[in-house]
Amino acid sequence: MSDTQRPDSKRPSMLPLAMALTGSLAMGGTGCSLVQKTAKSPSVRPAAAGNADPESRELPASLRFSPPLAIATQDDAIVRLVSGNQTCTGTLIDEDLVLTAHHCVVERGPKGEFLKTQRAPASIEVELGGDYIAWGRLKARAIVAPPCGEQGGDGDIAVLVLERKLVGVPTMKARIGAPPRIGEPLDPVGFGRCATSQGIHRIARGGGPVRAMTAETIEMFASVCPGDSGGPVLARGSSEIVGVVSLSAMDGDENTKSASIMARVDAYRSVFAHARMIGDGLAQNELPPLSCAP
Repeated sequence: MSDTQRPDSKRPSMLPLAMALTGSLAMGGTGCSLVQKTAKSPSVRPAAAGNADPESRELPASLRFSPPLAIATQDDAIVRLVSGNQTCTGTLIDEDLVLTAHHCVVERGPKGEFLKTQRAPASIEVELGGDYIAWGRLKARAIVAPPCGEQGGDGDIAVLVLERKLVGVPTMKARIGAPPRIGEPLDPVGFGRCATSQGIHRIARGGGPVRAMTAETIEMFASVCPGDSGGPVLARGSSEIVGVVSLSAMDGDENTKSASIMARVDAYRSVFAHARMIGDGLAQNELPPLSCAP
């Protein structure tokens, strides 16, 4: 397991040394999986970006801009992100802000490696609804992320500023004012799909207690699939976001709880503050540059 700080600095002691970094943890389906998994050697990879399904999922304009808000539930705050042939998970934390993982919003190199170059915001589409067929879609107009985290782990946080506000759609709150606690039970949620999964839909994953922490990450065991990257890690029994899915050792079975790294949301308050100011009309180039946590 590796991140922007490199293995021997703050990397979790709970992870087997044989694990290989494959790019993005749970980047949905097939797009972010760079290393093939075997029963003997699970791969560690970003859990969010994947290959989108080839079939067209276009909706009429009426559904794109007038979602059925009367039937929206709290879980509809958790959304699916599609960019090219990759998919991730995100969470609506305000009417026009979506929290996700940094590695979900960067370009990929010719070998599938994660680059520092951000994708064009308009190339990222947010899908509303808990199943494969979305009942609403809209695009991002800005991406706010620190200059690190594109390979998972430290700094793997990003907030999308949407092209318009989603008035009436439920949101969830990021717990940026209080850190996670050792032993605190957490559960991830995502749109990922493992080899054993049936279709694509939002699903609450099996989680567990926080086993260890660094200044920027949470270490725990959780069931994670490709496509879960960027999904919320919730304090058990609540809609309070403590982290986002970043890296995991996955074996293709959605019921397997494996060593996982989640990015702490409380480590990057400035990302949330910048995103809110951009959403309120301030130009991104008018804000001071973001930095990585010390």
